[in-house]
Amino acid sequence: MTISTIGMLAAILTTGAYIPQAYKTIKTRQTRDLSIVTFTMLFVGTILWFIYGMYIRDTPLMLANGITATLSGIIFFLKINATGKRRRR
Repeated sequence: MTISTIGMLAAILTTGAYIPQAYKTIKTRQTRDLSIVTFTMLFVGTILWFIYGMYIRDTPLMLANGITATLSGIIFFLKINATGKRRRR
């Protein structure tokens, strides 16, 4: 098994583990129990990992973090939108 295969398998497993939660949150739009701090850190962190992956030209790193950044970004913006609506009430 090559190091790239290990990296790709790690990318598939870690991103794949996140997809069911992201799907449920996006589908239900329920973000009340989610931490804004956690999703801010996850969103920014995965963007930075993606940029790092681009810099070192590491496809598994870019794929995993690009997908996770997209999903966490959607949830992050859903959370911000829901928080803003609650404050306006």
